[in-house]
Amino acid sequence: MLLVQHVLRTHLAERKQVEDMTNTRFGDNGVALKRLVVSVYTVPTDSPEADGTYSWDKTTMVLVEAYAADTCGIGYTYADAATGKVIQELLEKVVVGRDVMNVSGCWLAMVQSIRNLGRPGIASMAIAAVDAALWDLKARLLDLPLVTLLGAVREAAPIYGSGGFTTYSREQLQGQLGGWVEQGITRVKMKIGTNPSADPQRVAEAREAIGPDTELFVDANGAYSRKEALALATIFATDYGVTWFEEPVSSDDLSGLHLIRDRAPAGMEIAAGEYGYDSWYFRHMLEAEAVDVLQADATRCAGITGFLSAGVLCEARSLDLSSHCGPALHVHPACAVTNFRHMEYFHDHVRIEQMFFDGVLKPEQGALRPDLSRPGMGLTFKRADAERYAI
Repeated sequence: MLLVQHVLRTHLAERKQVEDMTNTRFGDNGVALKRLVVSVYTVPTDSPEADGTYSWDKTTMVLVEAYAADTCGIGYTYADAATGKVIQELLEKVVVGRDVMNVSGCWLAMVQSIRNLGRPGIASMAIAAVDAALWDLKARLLDLPLVTLLGAVREAAPIYGSGGFTTYSREQLQGQLGGWVEQGITRVKMKIGTNPSADPQRVAEAREAIGPDTELFVDANGAYSRKEALALATIFATDYGVTWFEEPVSSDDLSGLHLIRDRAPAGMEIAAGEYGYDSWYFRHMLEAEAVDVLQADATRCAGITGFLSAGVLCEARSLDLSSHCGPALHVHPACAVTNFRHMEYFHDHVRIEQMFFDGVLKPEQGALRPDLSRPGMGLTFKRADAERYAI
């Protein structure tokens, strides 16, 4: 009887703790969130772009500014303008008035609020932008770099140059990839899959531009069948030294990814995960043993909070995590994840982040090093420069 009473008391205490975390609006030692300001910007690409399954000519950023105690935190996601509507009409009323020192409580409240909308997609990207802004705001209020607040385990995050779109001419492809190598970046990635029969030649052209000592990655964005992917994996690895094959088949085809991971040549790793919006997605991919390295995108997987959770899942399975796109937002959490491999230094997002923010980091010896002299993520929004792209 005493044991039953003890278990019941423990259960009730834990339940009250969760309720307090999700319902408390303002603590004695907290700082209340005053308001969110949401803005949306669309930037044309500098040339037509495509990968193995998709083409685009513009990129949209949804930016969130979170205000508390005369301090502003910045977060963003690369998503449709409808994402901003979700923030304005739903998430803002969920988090305004809450203690910004309790980012986890704010995150949980947002996740609960979108239950009937569905977790994957726009709702998670909306949470991602707010969550990043809250982490940035908390660090600024404490006058700390975000990486210090999160707990640094490394001084810099390795990167790989990413672009090499299937729309590029030979000259564009070689110029872009070779340019990254000249900057000291020792890993580069190109898109493949639009024309499988021509892909070996394009990969050969890439290898010619970067020389024998630079790691070459390829990304099919799920364009191949299983048999195509296996055949090309052998060619890419054997003839051109490709060490990373991203989404050789659809990332939803977990058994296909597992098959290719098992049969790919030695030295070639299979990667996927950029379309993960929650921990369940990552868990299923890891349980299927579908990848050698998991990818996660903090602008999609419900923010920095979700990204750190993905890192814990990887650590539990002795696998590495790699971040997808949005380098300016990822660099601080990347330096706080124990088992982190590298960041994607994606052409479109590097270009936009340099246009929109002061404090964007430049590569140093193939890595991005957080600026510990600046609080938060170290970014300052260049409103006047961004205004021409506002929608």
